[in-house]
Amino acid sequence: MSKRIERTDDFAFRREHLQALSDAELKTYFWQLANQTIEPLVALAKHHTSPSIERSVLMRMGFSSIESKQIVDRLLPLQLLKKGAGGVVYRKHLLTNLPIREAGLALLEEHGVDDVILFYGGSHEAK
Repeated sequence: MSKRIERTDDFAFRREHLQALSDAELKTYFWQLANQTIEPLVALAKHHTSPSIERSVLMRMGFSSIESKQIVDRLLPLQLLKKGAGGVVYRKHLLTNLPIREAGLALLEEHGVDDVILFYGGSHEAK
């Protein structure tokens, strides 16, 4: 009962522009096409993040799941998450000379984000 639709073979026509290329040129052309394909994904990843991604980064930095969630929840309303939670923790480390773990936990204190907000040029109003 199934109707088979015969597909016309246009492979020879579609590969005409490739026939004159050497193996090295084909390889270069392949990578150009591959890079064109992933450019939008790379751009998206560079400029967009999510709380779950940032929690994952913090957990890879040694914070527990609960600590990671607390840090991300603290940074989100302050619009610091777009800087990357790991980046904010690292910046806190640089500004205070605290070890990474202590710097991350210090962000949870009442005024623990003030120096980071000032560094990034933000205001304290988002608290």
